[in-house]
Amino acid sequence: MARLNTPSPVVKTSACPCGSGKALAECCGPYLAGEAHAESAERLMRSRYTAFTLEAYDYLRATWHPEHCPSDLGPDDPPPRWLGLRILASSAGGPDDDQGTVEFVARYKIGGRAHRLHERSRFIRLEGHWVYVDGTFPATRTTN
Repeated sequence: MARLNTPSPVVKTSACPCGSGKALAECCGPYLAGEAHAESAERLMRSRYTAFTLEAYDYLRATWHPEHCPSDLGPDDPPPRWLGLRILASSAGGPDDDQGTVEFVARYKIGGRAHRLHERSRFIRLEGHWVYVDGTFPATRTTN
């Protein structure tokens, strides 16, 4: 995998946005920099969340199934401020699997208004690497 988006030194020492409790450089940073591939669907899900928080659109495109990746993937206006990720469940998606699902809730704010994205994401292994295919939305709600 080619280098995609190397986080700045300041970001490398900060906590990883995915909520693992590790530093970005020890968690999702190597994936975003193209130095490693996610070994599971959940690790890919976490790294993609991190990519959204850092606006690493090259990484998001590279880890999205090519038949499902939107052509207009890029910054939102106004951009969301990502507040946290919580993994609710995962099924399959391990080193010996070819498909898996990860259910999560991601919280964010846009224009001072809080939102919650609840998604059940589907992943497959394509050419030996995990990619995001699509998701369903079991519950979506907006909070004040």
